[in-house]
Formats: sequence, structure tokens, C-alpha cells
Amino acid sequence: MANRIGIVGMGYVGLTLAAGLARNGCEVHGVDSEPRVREELSAGRVHLYEPGLAEALRDTLGRNLFVHPALPPDLDAAVICVSTPVRDDTRQPDLTNVAAAATEIARRCGSQTLVVVRSTVPVGTSRRVVLPALTAAWGRARLVMAPERTIQGQALRELTELPQVVGGLDDDSRRAGVALFGRLARQVVPVSSLETAELVKLANNCHTDLIYAYGNEVALLAGAHGVDPLEVIRAANHDYPRPDLARPGFVGGSCLSKDPYLFGASAPAHTPLLVAAARRRNEQLPVQVAETVVRRLRQLRGATAGATLAVLGWAYKGWPPTDDMRGAAVVAMLPAFGRAGLRVLGHDPLVADEVIRAHGGEPVSLDKAFSEADAVLVLNDHPDYRGLPVGTLLPGTAVRFVYDSWRILDEEAVRAAGVHYESLGYRPTREPV
Repeated sequence: MANRIGIVGMGYVGLTLAAGLARNGCEVHGVDSEPRVREELSAGRVHLYEPGLAEALRDTLGRNLFVHPALPPDLDAAVICVSTPVRDDTRQPDLTNVAAAATEIARRCGSQTLVVVRSTVPVGTSRRVVLPALTAAWGRARLVMAPERTIQGQALRELTELPQVVGGLDDDSRRAGVALFGRLARQVVPVSSLETAELVKLANNCHTDLIYAYGNEVALLAGAHGVDPLEVIRAANHDYPRPDLARPGFVGGSCLSKDPYLFGASAPAHTPLLVAAARRRNEQLPVQVAETVVRRLRQLRGATAGATLAVLGWAYKGWPPTDDMRGAAVVAMLPAFGRAGLRVLGHDPLVADEVIRAHGGEPVSLDKAFSEADAVLVLNDHPDYRGLPVGTLLPGTAVRFVYDSWRILDEEAVRAAGVHYESLGYRPTREPV
């Protein structure tokens, strides 16, 4: 049974896994290439937002969770939890971190160590990139792929509640992987190969991207015909036994913004048409909304140069809450706002002021966001925005336009204040703009 476990990469995936395993009695040794990350964790400070993680670190750090610059020897298992980005220019996967992690494990550990690939990778990566580094050093290897499938905001709970999929290089590897994740999760699903497990993760995330893209396509079509997309979706879903249509909205985060490209890189013989088209739809949506906001401001104000736009919700999602800016809609929108000469105010319940500044926004309170703006753009559905008293915040301000991406504000209160209201695929038809 694996009791002494090393985890390479103390980002979101690695740190939550480390906390989960440590809480279940394992001795966990986390390593990270970033000195800042190691320093923060060694001091008991969590460098990312995840409910319950700070408490888990407090309970386990120095007892059975340790942070190092390099893996210690004599590990029962070593888990690769490094990032697998796609290159900005080609959108091809960059597996440099995976290769480096495999080389480090091969150098520090031995053939008795179970090696686990947890990072999301193109199909074939575990066998093609990780395995050769291990066998070159050891002659043989025990290797499994066990993809991470949690959602930010409830990862510690889902690590236990979600089935853990484990695919092995061989029967011995798979049995060891099942035993390891059986210490963490209520249910483990063994699959026949490394490649099967790799594709499970990509299939899950690309399916989610497809579902959201379709909801966005329906919303845009509804808007073109002057009908309410939420009315269409509610009616379509009402007591209908087929899969529900998704509400329209922005799609971001570290997984959904890159995994479709990893899916595509897994298919050398053909281009996955559906997945590629869905990704394009979801990537184009923030740009289309930004252009709509600029156009509407120009219509209402006569010019955009010097106008002030308050953007609420900079993290890529509001529920479950996160501070993650990877794939956030605002990042794709800011160039259009800059070209229009807009001053951009920024507010987010979790994103730090310095992060908003780094992206070109001016951090403000909610009161100031409304009192100084000509228009307000709500980009995520954080609970703090759902109960905003727009009926008292808007009167007496210069706000002429509210774009409520998730339809969480009180539309009637906005319009009663004489302010134009709009959302994805939705604009009240009796308004003259």
C-alpha cells in the first residue's frame, strides 16, 4: 500500500490532491519548481483560492504534508501534476513540464515507485513521453494514468465523491493505482489502458465545452430573431426527457480553454470538427460581447473615447467562486475596450487588486463602480452580484447601459432607472437602441 507519496507540481491539481491524500493518512511530499510557491506553502499560506484548502494545509503541514525543492527518496508513488499549456501561436500542446517531471522522477526514484500521470495530456503522452524516461533509467516501470476531474470551488469534496479513473501500463500497475486512489475516493474505476484514461478526461471536458457552445449558439440565434433565449431554453427543457440545453455564458478556466486543443492533438488522422467548432464559438463570444458593449456605448453616448466602463467579475467564473483568471472573458475583451478609448474599472470578490491592475483595470469598490461609470458589464455570476440593489445603485449616476451576461440582476429595476439593459442574445424589444 502506498503510504509515502511525492507530488510534482503544487498548483491547483497537485495541491488539492496533496491535501486530500494527507487528510487520508498518507505521508505526502510536494515539490514545485517555483521558489515563491514553496515559500508560501512552507509558511502555511495557500497561493490559490479553494474553499477548505487553507484549513487542510493547517491541519497537515509539517505533520504528514511536506514541501521540498526536490523529491525525497524511497517513495511508494510519485504523481505528475504539472501544467500542460498550449502554445499561443500554434495552439499545440507544450509537454515540456511533463517530460521534465518524468526525468526528475526517474532520477530520484526507482522501479518500485508507482508513477502516476495526473496532468491532462493528449492521448498517448503517458506511454510516449513519460514511460521512456522511466525505462531508460530503471529498465522497467510501474505507470498509471489517473486524470484529475474536479471543479474549482468544490475540489476537496469531489476528490472523495467523484469516481477516480485509473488506467495502467499493465495489471500490476493498475492494481497499485487502484489501491492508491482507493485511499482517497469512494469509488475507483479501473480501465484497460493508459490511453483510455487519458481520453476519459478529454472526453469529459470537451463534451462540456460542446454543451456550453450549443447554449451560446441558441442564444445568439434567439437574439437575431428578437426572442428571449432563456425563455427558449426553459421551454425546451421543461419536463423533456432528453439532455437539457445549457444556459448561455462564457466558458473559461485552465481546462476548457485548452483541453479541446489537446483533444485535437490526439487525432493525427483527422480534425475533430465538432470540438474545434465549439471551441471557436466559445472563444469568439467574449469578443462579440465586447464589440456589442462598445457599439452600444457609442449609440447611447455619441462617442466612446473617455467613457468609463465598470467590469464586474474578472475571474473566469463566479460559481463555484474562484480567483482564477485563466481563460477569463475579460482578458479577451480588454483589447477592444482599449481600442475604443475606454477607462476600465474593475471589481471582483476574489481577484486581487494587483491582478486587476496588471490586466489594465482600475480596482474599485462596487459603490464606486456604479457611481463613476457610464456603463456596467457583469461578466460572472458570483453570489455577491446576484443581490445587487441596482434600484438604489443606479439612480443619479451616469450609467446609461448595463450588460448583464448571466441575467442575474433585477432587469425591471435597471430599466425603471432609465438604464438600457442587455444580455447574451437578449435585448428588450421595446427599447429603441
